Amino acid sequence: MSSDVLTRPDLQTLRINGDRLWDSLMELAQIGATPKGGCCRLTLTDLDRQGRDLVIGWAKAAGLSITIDKIGNVFMRREGRNPALPPVVSGSHIDTQPTGGKFDGNYGVLAALEVVRTLNDLHIETEAPIEVVFWTNEEGSRFVPVMMGSGVFAGVLPLEKIYAATDADGKTVKEELEKIGYVGPQTPGDHPIGAYFEAHIEQGPILEDEEKIIGVVEGVLGIHWYDCVVTGQESHAGPTPMHLRKDAMQVATHIMQEVVAIAGRSEHGRGTVGMVQVHPNSRNVVPGEVKFSIDMRNISDAAVDEMDAQLRAFIVQMQEKSGLTIALHEVSHYPAAPFDSDCRTAIADAAAALGYPARPIVSGAGHDAVYMSYLAPTGMIFIPCKDGISHNEIEYASPEHVTAGGNVLLQVMMQYAKVV
Repeated sequence: MSSDVLTRPDLQTLRINGDRLWDSLMELAQIGATPKGGCCRLTLTDLDRQGRDLVIGWAKAAGLSITIDKIGNVFMRREGRNPALPPVVSGSHIDTQPTGGKFDGNYGVLAALEVVRTLNDLHIETEAPIEVVFWTNEEGSRFVPVMMGSGVFAGVLPLEKIYAATDADGKTVKEELEKIGYVGPQTPGDHPIGAYFEAHIEQGPILEDEEKIIGVVEGVLGIHWYDCVVTGQESHAGPTPMHLRKDAMQVATHIMQEVVAIAGRSEHGRGTVGMVQVHPNSRNVVPGEVKFSIDMRNISDAAVDEMDAQLRAFIVQMQEKSGLTIALHEVSHYPAAPFDSDCRTAIADAAAALGYPARPIVSGAGHDAVYMSYLAPTGMIFIPCKDGISHNEIEYASPEHVTAGGNVLLQVMMQYAKVV
């Protein structure tokens, strides 16, 4: 794609209204505000409805038309000179974790809205339409799976199956969507997208640690989730000599350490054991069974598959060495999602032109941009968050960085929508 528009001096000097963006973030955060300064606005609750209504009200005030689909995804459209062109879309989600922060997801939606407000202020017309979107239930904290709205939109998750998903109280997605008044008429996916951009806090510590302001996201890591069960034999911790034990815990800990070692052998590898169940879980009994989770991630499907092969080979070795039974069951698999190279270049060029220190980065967390990358050229812009903390009430991004990410988004949106 040509960068002529991006390099015109008059357009390069354009900046969003950072104070307005910050004020919007703080106002939205009051809906579901928590005592520790965070936000609890679970999907499809009355608080979610209030948040949706507020954002849509702002969009209407900015002259945007509203389209809602059957899973509750909301598209807010600024018309282009050529309405037949597919829109350049930007957004994220406004649902939160139970102890969530003000910025996760919300920033991406309101940064996109601020781009539109800025274009309106300056009376700038684009050839292609621009749309701001927020997706239903990205977090997956009340209903599973995560990234629900974008997954249905992309055709990966079947609508009727998702409608039947229930929360802890047995309430269905369909019932709760109807209750808050957000079952729209449009069939998910019957909505063209020319390109998609998502601004987001990093949710990790790398940008802050390296004093970078912008992360140019290369893609989202692929994920393998497993349950591993090591079966030995319970015995008394006192009378049983060490060489005669069938200690499931000792074998399990070797595998746990190997998970970390495998990840450490790859630049973008991640290896985590986050859940452990020990049977019989008694102080003076040699454990007879240990069940634990394994989370392995990497930048490409090939890299994740290589980690999988190493893990399985090690388990075979441990089984032969120990004589214990080791079962490995894959419970979930999410493919890696590389982002479009031209979108990445546009983001990096915009950051450089604006004078923001930037670096390539990968996302270890899932985002709606994953599913959008199946449909259209997609890019993500990361900004730092304090101490890398997210999904936490103390989650924080500075006004300076919030504004910087918005300025980069403005530049790439103008480039892709083609300023007239």
